[in-house]
Amino acid sequence: MSPQRSHARAFAPASVGNIGVGFDLLGHTVDGPRDIAIVRRIDEPVVRIAAIGGVAPGADSLPLAAEKNTAGQALISLRKKLGVAHGFELHLEKGIALGSGLGGSAASCVAAVVAANAVLDVPLRREDLYPFALDGESVSSGSRHGDNVAPMLLGGVVMATATRMIPLPVPDWLHAVVVHPDQVLETRRARAVLAEPYPLSLVVEQSTHLALFLTGLQRGDAELIREGLHDLLVEPRRAPLIPGFMQVKQAALDHGALGASISGGGPSVFAWFASKAEATLAAPVMRAAFAAAGFDARAYVSPVAGPRAEVIEQPGLRA
Repeated sequence: MSPQRSHARAFAPASVGNIGVGFDLLGHTVDGPRDIAIVRRIDEPVVRIAAIGGVAPGADSLPLAAEKNTAGQALISLRKKLGVAHGFELHLEKGIALGSGLGGSAASCVAAVVAANAVLDVPLRREDLYPFALDGESVSSGSRHGDNVAPMLLGGVVMATATRMIPLPVPDWLHAVVVHPDQVLETRRARAVLAEPYPLSLVVEQSTHLALFLTGLQRGDAELIREGLHDLLVEPRRAPLIPGFMQVKQAALDHGALGASISGGGPSVFAWFASKAEATLAAPVMRAAFAAAGFDARAYVSPVAGPRAEVIEQPGLRA
């Protein structure tokens, strides 16, 4: 059977991992920065990364060895599982800053598997791409957690377990502000501060917040979301790693945020609002709070029900 395409170009959006109360479990996408992958089907039975570029600082420092790269490892996993005879050549365009807490490593592998899927003889369902994206993400983080890759694959807010992606209902009035400062916080360092055990009472209280938060989403109830969106476990340990975090969070709350916390492993900060108008007004104030701490920052206003990764149709890309 001849392939549908010989090559494809796909993007994956940035994301907010954890959403505060859902460590390694919840995430949502952001209509803002994105990574792009161009995957070519080649006769040689290998995965080869031809080039990595883009506007993200440090993109040229990422490894070209496929097994050491999140996108490359995702494609290696896909080839091995499906037993395809052909290989893939990959070009990455990084638009999401490294160590930003916006899911940059996940975006690379999700964009790659979505593009690669488009050149298969029989493309897979989105759900079937999940384990390959997890394999890729684990290269960067050292663990298989889907709170970034799952929402990138499906869009919006997603609950990600080890084996399932579960899309959650999102009221269309919910908007997020995500502020990314000129700081870098490596995922492994951000995870290292969580090693010490937590008291059971605190875990129970966090579980209560998670239950309130999820019920608020299900019912479209802003007050339940507000009551639930308080991270008692991860945020207190990671906040000292992010200069200016508390000021940015307070600025969001002072301007009507339902809640605010650290995006993924940080240093980016997110806040949820009950309207686009509130989010738009709060964004420059949150940015200014980082500036007062000595860091320039970029702010993105996005529906919480953000986009999913997609193939980018372009003239000349079809086989």
